[in-house]
Amino acid sequence: MRSQSPGLRRSLGVVDGIAVAASSTAATTSIGIGMGSLAATVGLQAPAILLVAFVPILGIATAYARLNRHEQNMGSGYVWVGRSLGPWLGFLTGWVTLVGTLVFMAYTSAVTGSVFLQFANKAHLHSLLGLDLDPNSTALSTAVGLVVLTAVTVTAVTGIRKATRLQTWLLVFEYVVLIGFCGWSLVTGDHAFQWSWLNPFAIHDSTGFAQGLVLAVFFFWGWDAAFSVTEETKDVRDAGRGGFIALFTMLALFLYGSVAFQREMSLSELMEQGPQALTYLGAKLADEPLASLPLLALLFSAVASVQASVIPTARGLLAMGRDRTMGQVWTRISPRYGSPAIGTVLVMAIAAVISVLALAIPKLNEMILAAVNSIGLIVALYYGLTALACAVRFRSLLRTDFREATRAVLAPGLSALALLGIGAYLARDYATMSDHFELSPDNGWFMLAVPIAIVVSGLAMAAVAKYGRRSPYFTSGRGTDADALPLTATELP
Repeated sequence: MRSQSPGLRRSLGVVDGIAVAASSTAATTSIGIGMGSLAATVGLQAPAILLVAFVPILGIATAYARLNRHEQNMGSGYVWVGRSLGPWLGFLTGWVTLVGTLVFMAYTSAVTGSVFLQFANKAHLHSLLGLDLDPNSTALSTAVGLVVLTAVTVTAVTGIRKATRLQTWLLVFEYVVLIGFCGWSLVTGDHAFQWSWLNPFAIHDSTGFAQGLVLAVFFFWGWDAAFSVTEETKDVRDAGRGGFIALFTMLALFLYGSVAFQREMSLSELMEQGPQALTYLGAKLADEPLASLPLLALLFSAVASVQASVIPTARGLLAMGRDRTMGQVWTRISPRYGSPAIGTVLVMAIAAVISVLALAIPKLNEMILAAVNSIGLIVALYYGLTALACAVRFRSLLRTDFREATRAVLAPGLSALALLGIGAYLARDYATMSDHFELSPDNGWFMLAVPIAIVVSGLAMAAVAKYGRRSPYFTSGRGTDADALPLTATELP
């Protein structure tokens, strides 16, 4: 096991890892704003597509746990892919992970702002200083969300221990509310449960199946955040435990929530409500003030997921900074808090800029859908590359220990092929579905342009790192040891 990086305090246990992973996955947010989109893609087979997506995700999680045991590094996929598949693909893995998370932070902060505005409307405050407080306004939701983003950045800067404690309490509240209202729907819903909801073969449209699968993978995205704090974890195995526990918990919650929603709402209701499905569920089941509890749970989930996203992003950039593939500003550790404080603030600032750029899509619902479609392809790419790196690194087990090879080579390898294959299929489909470019989540060229821009910019930044910064990472393909980060005296605690 690698030793702890100077300045980073090894104080986290498995419960903290679960809190970071579960908060980053944001089950309540995924269920609350995603079930409508999933229903629009696969109809009433949402539970089925979630089950199908879990299979490759479990293979990816196995790859992360195996790689982390052999090479503990907060850079995770960036380091592991660089060593096994080459530094260019390794850097690209790190880059798309970071940019995808930044886009997620940008749109989730807007979701948070929208929830605040919905609470204002519930309090009969529909305008302020002549400004219409419209929760579906991207501009206004973004402005309010940026205030929230600033607040959660402060908690991330002042120490990850405080952040995980806050996330734990937020998780407890939102899960109690989510489980309670979904249980209410399961008991009182007018729509009878059908076993066909669990049948993926009932999805006859291949494009819809592929889109639904990528969207379902996006639902699970975030459990790997537990591996971004691996150098601050007391036991190397705790990161894997935290990730797996969070992952299985998410599966249970997603199936529970999707069946509950379909017991209470028709397909047309789900599609019509879209990102407001959880709020609509609360209003349908209860009177005020109980009807506002699901909205409050959604708010807590969004805040926790933004905060949980700041943490792994700053630490991923720290790992890249100490390899000199990114600037040295990302390696500066706060002597007071033992965290990459400057990097965390910069991450917040970049996410804020992306939030402002997203104003090009005026309706919040459309902006969310566009972001999810784009991030889904990016997540499939970097999960696939990381799993493939695991299969390549441990391929010798095929000759010596077939049982171990099943877990370390076959499961990750097949999962990687599944995700990369689905991503390639969707990319081809997006390229043929529109004859012009338009800033719309229904435009194929737009949905394809965003992931392409992220990949191209990643290759450009890799070239800067190799030829400009002359990073040793591009010579060895290996990440810097955790205890090899040169810190100045002023940076030491």
